[in-house]
Amino acid sequence: MYPRAQERHARHLPATLPASVLIAVFLCLGCGSGSRTTPAGAELPEVPGGAALGPAIKALEKEVAQEEARGKRLLGKVQRFSPAGVYIVVDTGTNRLYLMEGDRIVRDALCSTGSGSRLVDIAGKRVWVFNTPRGEFPVLKKIFSPVWTKPDWAFIEEGEPIPKNFADRIEPKVLGKYALQLPDGYLIHGSIYKRTIGMSVTHGCIRLGDEDLEAVFRAAQVGTKVYII
Repeated sequence: MYPRAQERHARHLPATLPASVLIAVFLCLGCGSGSRTTPAGAELPEVPGGAALGPAIKALEKEVAQEEARGKRLLGKVQRFSPAGVYIVVDTGTNRLYLMEGDRIVRDALCSTGSGSRLVDIAGKRVWVFNTPRGEFPVLKKIFSPVWTKPDWAFIEEGEPIPKNFADRIEPKVLGKYALQLPDGYLIHGSIYKRTIGMSVTHGCIRLGDEDLEAVFRAAQVGTKVYII
């Protein structure tokens, strides 16, 4: 629950992501020497004089076949690097969390991730950007009955004065029954706001529904890898 007081730079993605996710990333980035993709539903070029479209269609079919073959080659390469054992993949684009075991999806869950919103503390000249960090992270700790210690930004966001008494920062029963602690204070935890699960509304942490949270918490161990893309 503690994003850094400045925008974080995304870390390089590891090679040990699920094959389907990595291939999607590779194709989106257009990796590979001289490679290019053909947009779905692309219009065929007009041929002057009403000439037959046969050559243009064949050219497009050839290009599609080349892309399909390239995808199969990438899949073969990626599968060799798939991590063994249990790990977690969080797709911030679709707000889905995948509990993985090897290349098998054990659980597919809706989750909530960072809103991307920006908060400025004019008095203290501080800025927070509420993104979920991307990259590879280990589970540092498993926490039963987590308690939220509200940071300064939580009071500023609510238009309340920052308390001087530490006890005024403690807020129990808002993070669910379990939490997995990631580096820099980020958590995978529950939420009292059930209707927001699946939306980009958090301050950087990853929220799950109660049943999904329990399943992920029980399957993960300290050191379990979490890949956030």
